[in-house]
Amino acid sequence: MKSRATELLCLAILWLAAACGGNGSGSGMGGSQGTGATIGTGGTAAGGITGAGGDTSSSGGSDAGGSAVEPASCQADGPGISDCGEDGESCCTSLKVPGGTFFRTYTQDGSGATNTADEATISDFRLDKYLVTVGRFRRYVAAWDQGDGYMPDVGSGKHTHLNGGKGLADSGAAGTYEAGWLEEYGKKLNMLNDSLDCQTNVATWTSAPGDHEKLPMNCVNWFEAYAFCIWDGGFLPSEAEHLYAAAGGSEQRQYPWGSDAPGTDNQYAIYGCYYPDGVGDGSCIDTAHIAPVGTAQLGAGKWAHLDLVGNVQKWLLDYFSESYANPCTDCANLASGSGREPRDGNFADKDETLLLAAYHNNGFYPDNRFYSFGFRCARSP
Repeated sequence: MKSRATELLCLAILWLAAACGGNGSGSGMGGSQGTGATIGTGGTAAGGITGAGGDTSSSGGSDAGGSAVEPASCQADGPGISDCGEDGESCCTSLKVPGGTFFRTYTQDGSGATNTADEATISDFRLDKYLVTVGRFRRYVAAWDQGDGYMPDVGSGKHTHLNGGKGLADSGAAGTYEAGWLEEYGKKLNMLNDSLDCQTNVATWTSAPGDHEKLPMNCVNWFEAYAFCIWDGGFLPSEAEHLYAAAGGSEQRQYPWGSDAPGTDNQYAIYGCYYPDGVGDGSCIDTAHIAPVGTAQLGAGKWAHLDLVGNVQKWLLDYFSESYANPCTDCANLASGSGREPRDGNFADKDETLLLAAYHNNGFYPDNRFYSFGFRCARSP
């Protein structure tokens, strides 16, 4: 039986092997803070409990005897790294989502999905259980080293387990696939303290570790979210992947957790300024109203993911489009667009419609930083 020291040495060797693989070199417009510059409206889709099909393996290792290396952001212990959720587990816990077919557009009032359209088929993948925390992101900022350190390889960040390594099919340009990280993206990374403090009192980032390490990282632009996930051994989830997880796949759930109303007690979702006391004063522009990741335990989706809606909005891979391209088998809208797709609903939004699994209505300029925006990563199955 291996000692703890031996295990740590093995992990370090594996991490160094991955890190020595080499790094490559490294648009939009400005916008307001808060919900930001909206680029359109449209209409779409998007769902348990651990034990209901939830695979609690960390990172992207195989289920059949393959060992999983802890993602780079969790190769240490500490707040926001090794103490997430009610059980204090790794903040990098990544859960397998079994593939299937569902509708991206539907309505649901608790009695079954209606007005279904825009069918999509998703292959197996892993989706991180938690939003990326300040503690995890801090390790990436150190690796980036003010632009003198880590930079994603050109072409990295693709869903390489799909289509013979070519990644997701581009629904916006038939016959093409993910391009992955582009060299010009490196110019969009600016993770200095002044940038990450995008609005006083609401940015979760602090220049030194403190009380915010378990809060979801906000004030990152799309490029920084993408780069983090690549460095961490994963990729940004596509809109279809995120919606599939939130809808509970073919269950086409009303909310990720089912059909119970979200309420105001922060059990299902963090929204409406109700955190932490359930009062909801309507003007919660303060980090005190942003909850540590995984706080809303009853809001778990079918495969046990937390904060699928609420707390902060989530950057997704796709460009926004008002309508979905069909057919869609492991697809994403990657050809062009003004704004990238987010998953709506955040700690300050009072509109419960934004928490619906099928909600889809706007895109945001990828350069912009919003106190309402965070992200999570996905990984190969």
